[in-house]
Amino acid sequence: MGVGFVAYNLAYFVQILMDGDLLQMYRRRKLSKKVGQLENHYIICGYGQMGQIIVQQLLDHSVPLIVVEGAESALARLREKGVLYIEGDATEEEFLLSAGIHQARGLVSVVKQDTDNVFIVLTARGMKKDLFICARAGSQGTERKLLKAGADRVVSPYASGAVRIAHNILRPTVTDFMELALSGEGMELSMEEFSIPADSELVAKRLMESGIRQDFNLIIVAIKRVDGRMIYNPAPAGILEVGDILVAIGPRENLEQFALKLYGRRCPVHTQCNVTPVASSHDDRAE
Repeated sequence: MGVGFVAYNLAYFVQILMDGDLLQMYRRRKLSKKVGQLENHYIICGYGQMGQIIVQQLLDHSVPLIVVEGAESALARLREKGVLYIEGDATEEEFLLSAGIHQARGLVSVVKQDTDNVFIVLTARGMKKDLFICARAGSQGTERKLLKAGADRVVSPYASGAVRIAHNILRPTVTDFMELALSGEGMELSMEEFSIPADSELVAKRLMESGIRQDFNLIIVAIKRVDGRMIYNPAPAGILEVGDILVAIGPRENLEQFALKLYGRRCPVHTQCNVTPVASSHDDRAE
């Protein structure tokens, strides 16, 4: 009777500790350790509908990330999925610091309010000048403000959705192909991009001499130069330069093999392989 009573009270005492401050302290320490190990990662501000899709897409491609979110309902979903997160307001510097902004590769701001997205972009740009920043704009007028604040890319869900619907009406087969190629699902072909490093043997070679088509069965559909010029359907005699971003299409396995040759390792896109995001209609910041 006495042993059972002691055991019961001990278990009850341990439960109280684990439910309270001790558990919170343990979680914070564990989280801090994981965040400290992050490098070249992406910070996702907001875990609403858009944030959830973005996070899942990045995780599917093994891209390291951390979410900054304050809503308890969203935090519950993050815990359920085992996604690394910081609980807090992304408009405040301290939480961006906690998310490792100085070691981050990029930041995506997709919180609900346009004003908050503008402030997050402005804050993040001030904290790290070379950070890649992509933000959501709920209205057309906000796009220009986000670009002025320092965003590299701005996405309007309504505009993008409208254009996508129009494309599905006007050229459904092309739309299906592009979506499948970009997602890599349900077909053998995928589309990726690769940045040519300074020590690559491809530098100063003509495209036809690069072996990209012959050795890897990949098609280069576009090349983005360092100065931002985009060359579509590049000529076989075109010269490859340091920093060129090659947009390639081909079998996923071949794309990975090409990455192995280019970077010395097989690597997912947008991780550690000097890959730069493809240009968009918002490539240049507003003046």
